[in-house]
Amino acid sequence: MLTSAYVKRREEIETYFDRTALEAWKRLTSTEKVSGIRETVRAGREEMRLELLSRFPADLTGWRILDAGCGGGALAFELARRGAEVLGVDLSAQMIDHARAGLPEVDGPGHLTLVAGDMLGDHGRFDGVVAMDSLIHYPRDQVGAALLSLASRTTRKMVFTLAPRTPLLATMHFVGKAFPRSDRSPAIEPVTARTLLSGLVRDPLMAGWRVGETYRVHRGFYISEAQELIRS
Repeated sequence: MLTSAYVKRREEIETYFDRTALEAWKRLTSTEKVSGIRETVRAGREEMRLELLSRFPADLTGWRILDAGCGGGALAFELARRGAEVLGVDLSAQMIDHARAGLPEVDGPGHLTLVAGDMLGDHGRFDGVVAMDSLIHYPRDQVGAALLSLASRTTRKMVFTLAPRTPLLATMHFVGKAFPRSDRSPAIEPVTARTLLSGLVRDPLMAGWRVGETYRVHRGFYISEAQELIRS
């Protein structure tokens, strides 16, 4: 069941990505020239995307994967190219339209479906879940609840990113100079991932799950950590 606090936060994030900063994020995820600050964010996101892809087999034939917060769909597309049936879900209907218009057809046995909606909606069961920078805007308790919900419908692994609790990241977001005020993103919620995940796998609902390897990307204003939960 979705809590009122989660729904409120989700609506704030939807407003930002669907109304306030859509064009800025389209440019960020394109190949056109951007400012030096956004260039570091673009480079960091590309490094993270490749890292998350590396956590999945090269041949994903037979897998069904949820890309929770798929944005422009680049990660979802690459997973489909490996043979998976991929469902990309994003809060922003306009971003989904942008992804549909910009992505080529999947060449191979995989399939990609893109829909606007809530990543925690009733989308069925999955072999794997990937969530790149879509959980970072939620506070710790909501992240834990989201992972519990996703784990209940996932049979193999979940790969996702969290914002690490570092003095630098806290200072950067307090000062708020990463982006102009007109398209600044909702506040990122740094968490201590080790504490969150170790506590999560002790929950009876997470029986059989273990924590995988962590990988941190730090490129200028982009700081994010890849995390992994694996079902034995």
